[in-house]
Amino acid sequence: MINLQYLLVKYVYGDHNSSKSVVGAINSLIRELPDNGIGLNAGSGMTSLDVRIKNLELEAAPNIDYVGSVEAIPEVDNTFDLVISQEVLEHVQNPSLAMTEIKRVLKIGGKCYIQLPFTIGYHPCPNDYWRFTKQGLISLIESSGLEVIEVGESVGSATGFYRIGVEFFSILLSVVIPKGYKIFKGVFSLLLYPIKWLDPLLRFSKEGERISGGYYVICKK
Repeated sequence: MINLQYLLVKYVYGDHNSSKSVVGAINSLIRELPDNGIGLNAGSGMTSLDVRIKNLELEAAPNIDYVGSVEAIPEVDNTFDLVISQEVLEHVQNPSLAMTEIKRVLKIGGKCYIQLPFTIGYHPCPNDYWRFTKQGLISLIESSGLEVIEVGESVGSATGFYRIGVEFFSILLSVVIPKGYKIFKGVFSLLLYPIKWLDPLLRFSKEGERISGGYYVICKK
């Protein structure tokens, strides 16, 4: 059951890291890494992006190179050519401190990729503190002293609507069957999935980002 839940979250409900814009942006940054370069994936989970990119997580596990928090990265200053953080800073109490740490461990001229959600339900792992508009994300980056060089949607407003729709119907039915919430969420994640396919269409509207699923920023030290 745990494996099924993981697969549903990663590949259905929470497949934002596989979106075309996200994959394109990250792959472009990885291609820029020199052969002897070193990167950090802060909050990597079980993801392995490249042999040159080290993984940071809160707990020890296979393929984890650093154990610790993005708010206190266990490495010296000016270490990494690239830092990647996907859907992590909403889970830390002090995202400004986290950005200060990311800047600290970046080399001069190094780049970082920060991806954060805007429209999504409460999802603690283990905690969930923040949501970010595009303006809020840019402000967070610039306040840390890093230069913003690219901003984009990770997933669009159709995905934002999908996420809330899945949560709404799952909560609604859990009024009748309280213990059924997770099962309902899995079912509605599958049933409503085609809504996500409307993301490209909604980008033609000047109001298309009002309920975007999230944004990414590429920045430079």
